[in-house]
Amino acid sequence: MKQVIRFQPIYQDRVWGGRVLETALRRTLPHDGPIGESWEVVDRAEAQSLCQGDGLDGMPVREALEKHGAEIMGPDWPADRPFPILVKWLDCKERLSLQVHPPAEIAGALGGEPKTENWFIAETAGDANLIVGLKPGATRGEFAAALTENSLESCVNRFPVEIGDSILVESGTVHAIDGGNLILEIQQNSDTTYRVYDWGRVGLDGSPRQLHIAESLASIDWAGVEQHPVRAANVDAVIADSPLFRIRRAPLAAGTQLSFAAAEQPRLLSVVNGAVSINGDQADTLGRGDNVLLPYAGEFTFKAESDAMILVTENFA
Repeated sequence: MKQVIRFQPIYQDRVWGGRVLETALRRTLPHDGPIGESWEVVDRAEAQSLCQGDGLDGMPVREALEKHGAEIMGPDWPADRPFPILVKWLDCKERLSLQVHPPAEIAGALGGEPKTENWFIAETAGDANLIVGLKPGATRGEFAAALTENSLESCVNRFPVEIGDSILVESGTVHAIDGGNLILEIQQNSDTTYRVYDWGRVGLDGSPRQLHIAESLASIDWAGVEQHPVRAANVDAVIADSPLFRIRRAPLAAGTQLSFAAAEQPRLLSVVNGAVSINGDQADTLGRGDNVLLPYAGEFTFKAESDAMILVTENFA
């Protein structure tokens, strides 16, 4: 495997979604309704990315890892292990539900999976915010009372964001995304979400969406510290470092390069802005919104054809 592996996106209808993936990322969407998510890389029983490149065209990612796992992920990768990262674009036209993902130590008992995720803000409206964690001193009792009184905003940590901001949201952290944000989400391979509050909204079918109050209250980390985003900055830096993955922000001025040696580790490369060519071939480029896998066996150099912002996800656990 000496070429980058591309993937066909899987679009998800969401009541809070919009059409920004069409305009900002120049995507052709499957219909005219609200699209909230594009699953860029996923290896789950209910959703399989189809690979493109290096002889893998049309092959589900699960089959590719079973047949070529040593070349793609490294010699010690178990052939039956799913790809550990799920990458999504989120078009949040409206505010998402207030939700939480269960911590690893209780996820199994609740019938779910833990999910730690990182949000990178690609675009944001002037008044858009994020909700991440509780306000200092908020207790379970106060939270439960506010839930019945429809006053939960008094208990949660809400803050404005700017383009280029990033924040790591660990399992057990109550959170929501305000309308007006376009976000690249890089997360643990999981799809368990417990909604604790949905702002009185109804779903696409006109009925209130299901809430998971008991599961949410059991999952929230009541001792969590107040969280703040990694602020926007045009410098090379690690913006997320967890036991599950590490994300490096790499701004590239036009004409500069970013290189990776073979036989180090597999990596995901995400183009947030600009365009880069691959291994000196100007006909082989990645543009804004593209997410590709750099196989373990490959050696790659990316040259910025214009000023670009790249995210590199590595150290998969």
